[in-house]
Order: sequence, then C-alpha cells, then structure tokens
Amino acid sequence: APAHKAWPVLGAMLVPALVAACLAAPAQARPKADAAAAAPAPSEDAGPHPVLDRIRSTGRIVLAHRESSVPFSYYDANRKPVGYALDLCKDVAEAVRRHLGLKTLEIGYLPITTANRIDAIASGKADLECGSTTNNAERRQKVAFTIPHYITGSRYAVRADSKIEELAQFEGHVLVSTAGSTPFKAIDTANRDRLLRIDVKAVKDNAEAMKMLADKSADGFAMDDVQLYGLIAESPSPAQFKVVGKFLTIEPLAIMMSKDDAAFKKVVDEEMRRMIRSGDAEKIYNRWFMTPIPPKNVSMNLPMSYLLRDSWRYPSDAVAN
Repeated sequence: APAHKAWPVLGAMLVPALVAACLAAPAQARPKADAAAAAPAPSEDAGPHPVLDRIRSTGRIVLAHRESSVPFSYYDANRKPVGYALDLCKDVAEAVRRHLGLKTLEIGYLPITTANRIDAIASGKADLECGSTTNNAERRQKVAFTIPHYITGSRYAVRADSKIEELAQFEGHVLVSTAGSTPFKAIDTANRDRLLRIDVKAVKDNAEAMKMLADKSADGFAMDDVQLYGLIAESPSPAQFKVVGKFLTIEPLAIMMSKDDAAFKKVVDEEMRRMIRSGDAEKIYNRWFMTPIPPKNVSMNLPMSYLLRDSWRYPSDAVAN
C-alpha cells in the first residue's frame, strides 16, 4: 500500500513502541446455542454505525482477501481463500455475530489487490481486510486498523546464485515490488534519495513478481520477509531462491476496517485482545507458520519473533510511524 514513514531498522526494533497483533483461533461465523445468540443485540455507542447496521440488515459480513499473500491470505489448490489473517477474521466475524445477537452470519469473500484494498474497505465493499497490510499514518486517514497480527520488515528475494546481499548492490539491476505496497514506496524513495540508479518496477501482485524473478526478467523482489519466505516455500523450486538484506523497514501488519464505525472497531479490538490473552492467537499463528500448510503441505518453520511476542504483552492498535 501507500507510502509511510518507515520504522527505524534493527536499533529501533528494540524500542517498545511496536504494537501487538491480536489473533484469533479459526472459527466459522456459525450459530452457537449460547445465551449471547439468544439475547437481543446490545445497545451501541452513540454515533453512526454503517458497518454494524449493514451486517445486521444483510446477515452477511464480507472479508477481503489476497490471492497470493502466503500465509496471510491466498488461494489453496481448490481456489478457496485460506490463511492466517483469514482465520483471525473468521473469529472476529463470530464475535460480531454474538454482538449483534444474530443466530447466523453468512461470510462472503472479496478478492483484492494491493492497489484496491483500501478502497474496498473505505467504499464498504468489504467489512474486514484480511491480508498483510501495514498500519501507517497515511492509511489511517482513510481506514482504521486493529491490533497488529504480525510484525515484519522489507527485505529482498533473489535467485540462489545471486551475489546481491544489500539494496545498494541492485544498482543497474531490476528490482520489483507490488504496486501500492509499503516496500515499493520504501525502495523507490531510497533509490531516488540515495541516487542508487536501480531500475525499480511495480508489478500487479506477488505471483507476478516471483515469476519475473524466476524467468530472470527481474533481479530482486522487495517485500515483507515473511511473505517472501512463504512464496519461496510454495514455489515449484524453493531451492532456486533466497532472502537477503537487512530490514529496510519495520512493518506492523493488521486487519483493516472502516474508520467511520467506532462501535464496530471496538468489537474487533476486543476480540483480538481476547484471542491474544487466551492463547488462541498463538495457536492460529503456529498452525500457519510452524506446521505444513496448503497447497503443498510445506511448513514455513518461522517461530514467533520477539517483536510480536513482546507487543502481545500489551495489545494495542497504537503503532509508531
């Protein structure tokens, strides 16, 4: 997505300003024979409730998802949306059902890209964006975010035989990133400010970037390192690629929603905190980062970082910029 103030690199990573991510154990938005479902919808804070009112009247919540953002949200072999962020969103959807006192709540899915994901939320086409979007000040002018579910940083995927290890070494080479993403803005700004003479190109999505890297029409792919590891693990030839470089940015990834419905955001935030404090969020994390995942049943083997673990000690949607 759009530009942001990149978080300071490794030194700043030690500053406890990073905020946590709240996750939730996967659950379908299904009816439950509990008191909450039978009770009438609780009163809500004064003010407009466009999202909650829409969900209440339609009996449907729409989750926006990515097509190739492994393991956050992507298509499995059957073109079914799956992933870590989607599992969290499904638990949030169940919390919304209980809050509204609905017996059932249908879940709809909307595929989005880095270029149109903010508009999908701001325009009301989707209620939650379940992917790998960085919470930053520029985006918060248009949308809201809940507690981060992952903290990552921008690095580079290159071919295994590449001698490139840092950004400056891409001089005279093609470096791609997805259009509208935070890593794209970071490398484009660094390239211009430092006169690096890198051929920076924007591509439609992660799948296109990996294809260009594989067929040698690009020499590097800049993206959040966790996504790079996931894409490599799911590629036809994982040994063909490697991840290099220091963090160019630090990114708190979080579920995105409308900024015009404070009551809806409160429900989302409270469910995220519940999942984190109960340990449900960590269980979901381990499912997607520490065990085999579809479609190839390959494990990413990425233990939770100390940045995320520390931020979950005090779950908050406030992040440094």
